[in-house]
Formats: sequence, C-alpha cells, structure tokens
Amino acid sequence: MILSSPDPAADPYLAAALLRLQRTSYAMEAALIGDDRIPPLQEDEIGLTAWRGRWVTAWDGVRLVGAIAWWESVDVVEIQKVMVSPSAMRRGIASTLLGRVLEAASSRPVVAATGRANAPAVSLYGKHGFRAQGDEQVPPGIWITRFRHAA
Repeated sequence: MILSSPDPAADPYLAAALLRLQRTSYAMEAALIGDDRIPPLQEDEIGLTAWRGRWVTAWDGVRLVGAIAWWESVDVVEIQKVMVSPSAMRRGIASTLLGRVLEAASSRPVVAATGRANAPAVSLYGKHGFRAQGDEQVPPGIWITRFRHAA
C-alpha cells in the first residue's frame, strides 16, 4: 500500500477517483443505516474539490483503495471522511489512514462521527481509543454517533 497526501483540487483525475471511491464506500454505509441521504452521497466533484482540508490516500498500485479527509485548527482535528473500497476492506486500510490522522493531531483531540448503525466504523473508532460522546439526529431520521479521541 502506498500513501500520499494529495490536493484533489489540483488533479482532476484524482478528484474523479476520489468521488468514485466516496460513492461506493458511502453507499455501503447508507445500506447499513438504511438511508441514502448521507451528505457524502450528495456531493459532486465541485464540492469535493472545493473543500480545503487535508487528505491522505491509499493506493494498491495505481488503484485508489482508501482515503481519509480532515481539517485542523489550533484546538482540534475533525475527521470528515473515511473511505475504503469495498473490494479492499478487511486489509487494515482504514486503521492505517486513521493512524496517520492521529499522528498529525499531535497533542490535539480528534473528533469524528459516523452512522450509529455503521458497526464497522463504530468498531474502528473504538479500536483506536475513541470514546462515544453521544448520538444526534442529522437530518431527521439519520442517527450519527459522535466520537472523541483525547490527546
């Protein structure tokens, strides 16, 4: 697995590949939670490239198999997206990507959210020391669990 830290706005090929990965990965979450209104499934390439956070991507040769996106402030790091290709699951890709964000966070807390019924993601965050902070309904009918990893 090769990791890189690209800027999708600077590379149209990468932006298109990320959007394909995002749609296939989040379609699985939508199936788990029983609702396809989750924001990553509504995003287009313009929205993806306009977002100005940080990315780490995982490649198997020339095939994009995973990505994580986050933004940072002085006080906190917030994970926005974790994506793994369905054909590459159960290979530790999400754990590797999450580890990169935890390293980048240094002494800052890291927060994340996922669908409450997304058992694989809930398990991933728990495995890496995140603690559930509570559930929230956003939008109505879609429940997420918010997580925090103390510095």
